[in-house]
Amino acid sequence: MNTFSLVILDATHSETIDNVSSFVGEDSSGSFGILAGHARMITTLVMGLARYRIADQPWQYLAQPGAVLYFSDNLLTISTRHYLRDENYMRISNDLAQKLLVEEEQLHTVKQNLQKMEEEILKHMWELRREGVQ
Repeated sequence: MNTFSLVILDATHSETIDNVSSFVGEDSSGSFGILAGHARMITTLVMGLARYRIADQPWQYLAQPGAVLYFSDNLLTISTRHYLRDENYMRISNDLAQKLLVEEEQLHTVKQNLQKMEEEILKHMWELRREGVQ
């Protein structure tokens, strides 16, 4: 059986998983699969679950809030802010809903607050300029 290696990187650590026989993920165009010997590719995974199989073992699941995927020379690299791995689909699905979705909502709130702060700073600068203060 032909296999490849999977490297998962996040903000705090990395893992290497050898003897991966297949990987299934999803990007903006839909689901896709990777087997050993696949052509070089790069894409961005959407938030959700991907899965991979080590040799003939059951599927392992990878939950992530979006990631960059790169495959070349039988090495699959996935870079993300944070991820969860589990072999139990129901457990990781619940973790995805509870942890990663909450994290994404918090990140969205932070981005909105930063945008509001930027707008207020620009408004203040415009008012100072209009008043002739340089």
